[in-house]
Amino acid sequence: MFIELGFVFFFSLATLFMMRKIAKEIGLVDKPNERKHHNGAVPLVGGITICISFMYFLFNHPELLPNHRLFMLSIFILTLVGALDDKFDLSFKIRFVIQAGLSVAMMFVADIQLHTLGNMLGFGDIDLGVAGYLVTVIAVVGAINAFNMVDGIDGLLGGLSMVTLGGLGFVLSIGGQSNLAYLCLVLIVIILPYVLFNLGLLGRERKVFMGDAGSMLIGFTVIWFLLLSSQQGDALLRPVTALWLIAVPLMDMAAIMIRRIRRGDSPFKPDREHLHHIFQRLGLNNTQILCAICAIAIAYAAFGIYAEIVGIPEYIMLALFLVCFFIYQLLLSKVWVITAKYRAWRKAQRNNNNIDKNYVD
Repeated sequence: MFIELGFVFFFSLATLFMMRKIAKEIGLVDKPNERKHHNGAVPLVGGITICISFMYFLFNHPELLPNHRLFMLSIFILTLVGALDDKFDLSFKIRFVIQAGLSVAMMFVADIQLHTLGNMLGFGDIDLGVAGYLVTVIAVVGAINAFNMVDGIDGLLGGLSMVTLGGLGFVLSIGGQSNLAYLCLVLIVIILPYVLFNLGLLGRERKVFMGDAGSMLIGFTVIWFLLLSSQQGDALLRPVTALWLIAVPLMDMAAIMIRRIRRGDSPFKPDREHLHHIFQRLGLNNTQILCAICAIAIAYAAFGIYAEIVGIPEYIMLALFLVCFFIYQLLLSKVWVITAKYRAWRKAQRNNNNIDKNYVD
């Protein structure tokens, strides 16, 4: 297994080197603008590399994933559409139609859909029946765009993806679902070279971005795995636990869209009010923001895993999740006041330190 994982890592690494050169030649790069403050044109090949590497692995290990052909076709289509979006800036309506179409294929070809929400309200299992088709489409499109919208600073999408996949893989491994747990591990190994490039740990001149191709691929893969483990046969994962495993992207997307709608804006209009933007206004650098948000995601996932293992009732888990979301939504609505007071406090602290230093001198 370690030899195979080592090969997977170096295959992803080599593919990333190759795709960087191709991206520069065809102009598949991200350039700075009023919302993007990076330096120079950065190749948008993280997602393409992950797609190639994961499809290659599944082609050689088809027995690990049921309906692997449909899954491979789906991530290929999403990666292609994402790459075209990165290059030509497609309408969000086109992306949504394709995402919804793939969710329909997931339901009717692979029979993967939300059949039940579990005992979330404390009155017994909630069977969705025919409504499950609509809820599944919403869940798939929502998960894809949640991971897409959270991709705002170096390493964040990769880090949150690894947290989610790591938590899911752990739950599946202790539940005896070794195949799907191993795929989670393989995908983490495939993502790791991208994170190293994205953070500039292999040289700032080799920096790459994930692009919409990667965020859509990861979001789709995560929701496919979550539905497969929580809705198929003897489910190893309760549906409410899935919420905790993707809590940060999900809460961030929902809170931002609610705030945009209240302002009268389109819920899909880009802005600078995501969680990482809040930390930036607090004066944290990108490394500190990355560590802080990943730590929050780990805490959410750890609680979800703990609750799953010890059997905390689902309605309690849902209530706590909603409380966390309400607190986040409340803080977001007061973000300007909070950041202004925090900056004033920081300024006062620096002034006091300067006064103490001058007194000592």
